Amino acid sequence: MSFGPYLTYWGLQPDGPAIQTPSSDLLPVSYGAMAAMLKIAHDDEERRGNGVMVWWAGRGAARVYQHDGAALLMERLDVHPSLLEMVAAGQDDEATRILCRAAASLPRARPWPELPTLRRWFRSLEAVAPATGGVFATALATAHELLDAPQEVGVLHGDIHHQNLLHSSFGGWRFIDPKGILGERGFDSANILCNPDLGTATVPGRLARQARVIANTANLELERVLGWALAYAGLSAAWHLEAGESELAQTTLEVARIAAAELGRTI
Repeated sequence: MSFGPYLTYWGLQPDGPAIQTPSSDLLPVSYGAMAAMLKIAHDDEERRGNGVMVWWAGRGAARVYQHDGAALLMERLDVHPSLLEMVAAGQDDEATRILCRAAASLPRARPWPELPTLRRWFRSLEAVAPATGGVFATALATAHELLDAPQEVGVLHGDIHHQNLLHSSFGGWRFIDPKGILGERGFDSANILCNPDLGTATVPGRLARQARVIANTANLELERVLGWALAYAGLSAAWHLEAGESELAQTTLEVARIAAAELGRTI
């Protein structure tokens, strides 16, 4: 889908080179006097995320100016200050606190938009674990424990990490690119522990420290934070296997092993 119709329809002026990703095309534009980003989604997941952005209505997320199915026009956020740069500068704890505080500002309560459940997301891990066993099986068992007794269920971002939270010129930090699922609030902490990259995530002692920072900042039980980290890392590894990315799968499983060790789970 081209940008052209929306440039005309919404009176936009291109303001930078287009950005292409596997799931969407983006174009920096001017919307009157405002710097904006035009996003065209290519798949259902991205379209669903667009709908969640509209539902959030700028509360904890980038403000949406226009929306038409696959197309979303939202405020253009700043690349500086950067949470990635904070981590590189030794401010990992503060970056995690910022992510947790920003996540707390996202609306989660009813009435909910129509979204898939978190349990549905774990189908890939359920398909992989029986044949592979080991840490995959431990991750799946942990996921089932958490999914069978959920706490504080609501709308989740589904992909909270250091590059999906940007600073707004209007003030504060705002999320972009939600996946949009329904599930336990604590799940949104898990992806933080697999980021900003797997090299950082697997540094000895890092996961345990950041899990404590998350638990204290987000008022979550430490055991559940570690449990979701184990379950999510197993799920992420399963996704990598499905995509033929076996090396990434093995690296991601290391995060799961660390979380399992912190929980005293047998692999």
